[in-house]
Amino acid sequence: MSKKYNVFGIGNALVDIVTEVNDQFLLEHNIEKGFMTLVDEESQSRISKAINMNNSNMQCGGSAANSIIAVAQFGGSSYYSCKVANDELGTFYRDDLKANGVDSNLQGHALENGITGKCLVMTTEDASRTMNTFLGITADYSRAQITEHALKDSEYLYIEGYLVTSENGQDAMRHSKKIAEENGVKTALTFSDPSMVKYFKEPMESVVGSSVDLLFCNEEEAMLYTGKDNLLEARDALKKDAKRFVITQGSNGAMIYDGDTFVDIEPYKVRAIDTNGAGDLFAGAFLAGITNGRSFADAGKLASLASSKVVTQFGPRLDLLQAKDILHQL
Repeated sequence: MSKKYNVFGIGNALVDIVTEVNDQFLLEHNIEKGFMTLVDEESQSRISKAINMNNSNMQCGGSAANSIIAVAQFGGSSYYSCKVANDELGTFYRDDLKANGVDSNLQGHALENGITGKCLVMTTEDASRTMNTFLGITADYSRAQITEHALKDSEYLYIEGYLVTSENGQDAMRHSKKIAEENGVKTALTFSDPSMVKYFKEPMESVVGSSVDLLFCNEEEAMLYTGKDNLLEARDALKKDAKRFVITQGSNGAMIYDGDTFVDIEPYKVRAIDTNGAGDLFAGAFLAGITNGRSFADAGKLASLASSKVVTQFGPRLDLLQAKDILHQL
């Protein structure tokens, strides 16, 4: 029996504000380059005021949201379980998800009082992305936001690693994975950011549990999680935690383990100006591919081409026309 959704995602709901800064700006404001840092609203507001926000763009985001939207753009069906407040940004977020063809728990329900989370994404000339995140109401994300009937009616559950920073988030991760396992839904997990593996390794291991069906990570995250200092050892060690996995390697493409063999995915040579969202887009396009009849190798090519396009522009997402062009190209 076919499922209604290819992918059901859980993660933080953040309005992404993408802007350009230089290295000097990061130094002056004591911001750790290349990492995602959780900040309070006051700090984020202070940094925002120091930036020329007229040159920034805004869209509904959060790591898993970007992936779930990509699933829809590349021909899949998707659902996102998240938490926003009844403020202007919360309404914007709900409407933006819907406009991108994603069903969610926000439709048809009154939104709670609070402040919707925001992520200030600062890109530098070397295409590095640095994020300052004020979680707002999404810090209270819990199992209460998980729409069980939609999860059970999905092929894959996709879990965002950023949820590991709170106990209620960890509980939601474990709870959704349990429901998935009891109902024949495969589990996919993304580590999201090296800092999630570095500072929350034990809770991340408890979420991974005996194994996940599909893991997404980059080289640094793979080595941090396995405690290995080279990629060949790390990829072998990952086999005990994930039945299948994808290790993205930036400008070197990606490495996929399909459960039997390793498949190298060639990169598409481009000039990157903003790497923000490349990993999220890779995961979303890959999941759309494997749930719609593509092999792991073909889905990898699709994902590689998609992420090569997104790094040549600002912002973590493609638009629908760009996605259609990529599908046509392949």
